[in-house]
Amino acid sequence: MIIGVLLGVFFILLVIGVPVAISIGLASIAAVYFMGDIPLSLIAQRFGNGVNSFPLLAIPFFILAGSLMNTGGIARRLIDFASCLVGFVRGGLAMVNIVASKFFGGISGSSVADSVAIGSALIPAMKKRGYDGSFAAAVTAASSTIGIIIPPSIPIIIYGVMAGESISKLFLAGAIPGILVGVSLMVVTYIMATKNPEQFPKEKFPTPKVIWDSFKSASLALFMPILVLGGIIGGIVTPTEAAVIAVVYSLIVGGFVYKEIKFSHFKTILNETVTGTAAVMLLVATASLFGWIVAYEQLPLMISEWIQGVSTNPIIILLIINVVLLITGLFLDLTAALIILTPVMLPIALSVGMDPTHFGIMLIVNLAIGLVTPPVGICLFAVTNIAKESIGRISKAVLPLLAAMIFVLLLVTYVPQVSMFLPNLLR
Repeated sequence: MIIGVLLGVFFILLVIGVPVAISIGLASIAAVYFMGDIPLSLIAQRFGNGVNSFPLLAIPFFILAGSLMNTGGIARRLIDFASCLVGFVRGGLAMVNIVASKFFGGISGSSVADSVAIGSALIPAMKKRGYDGSFAAAVTAASSTIGIIIPPSIPIIIYGVMAGESISKLFLAGAIPGILVGVSLMVVTYIMATKNPEQFPKEKFPTPKVIWDSFKSASLALFMPILVLGGIIGGIVTPTEAAVIAVVYSLIVGGFVYKEIKFSHFKTILNETVTGTAAVMLLVATASLFGWIVAYEQLPLMISEWIQGVSTNPIIILLIINVVLLITGLFLDLTAALIILTPVMLPIALSVGMDPTHFGIMLIVNLAIGLVTPPVGICLFAVTNIAKESIGRISKAVLPLLAAMIFVLLLVTYVPQVSMFLPNLLR
């Protein structure tokens, strides 16, 4: 009954266009009201407890760092360096797009920021060189998902807080899967380029001087992941402190070294930070109550019993979990899906002997696919206006790239060492 009220109100509100965070909050309040024996003061208590977490302070700082880097010319320099590394390969600008996303993802922690920053520079350039606009948009959207898998990552921070897992350990666990997503996208792109060479031009091979100059220009940007992740892995700073360091470093590099951040930019930068943080924190607060109701009503146990009634084979159980997550990712924003599904799916994963860190990376890789699948694929919509292409054409062009991402998802799911190698190495 209570779960029916919770889910029923939630989906009705979603269908009529109410924002996800408000839908979660109102559905949770309705469920508490119908529970009868639960004091309504619990609502405010759970909302407050949901965001009362020191690691969550890293989120506004990483959002601010990403905005500073985008404004400060760091993204452009990373693109130029990536072009020197892979631009001369068949389909070079598409390869540059993917490599630049790896660099930028290792700094910003946000896929949408990656889509906009990389897409604004590369999609027009790719179209000018003869690439199909829908493919240029598709490869930008797909490669931007690396931003939430490779550390630092805002969704990894949220999962770590919800699951009570070490964020430093989760950051390490996301590194290899993030790199593999990028490599798989490059392989698919290269295969497509060799089959249709006229549609995938090569760029000129850079001279040693051009390579050296682009490296020097991008070196300060490339040093940021080393500074941030090195501090976390070495135990020198917490993820939250590392996020603050990223902000200070971005401000110094963009404002005083590159001299591209002006005082007039701060209104836009701070507005992006405040609105981005508010959206995430509202989701975290409302979903905290949602998750409590789900646990109180023992929904994870019921789902676990149902899945084990279908099969007791861990391989089949993990496959079912992935299918459920992929379907959910079609209709729910990644952050909302992550917050809602973690308390439901984590106990099931633990029941088949899965490490919670391993499960967290599998969950995030899975939901990252939802960022590039309609009807709610936020990264698809982020590149639509830049490419001036319809969402239908971009969705069709992204299919081969989605196949590569699903292959990596299966690899992460069934080969634990893909995500656990680095955390185990540094125990």
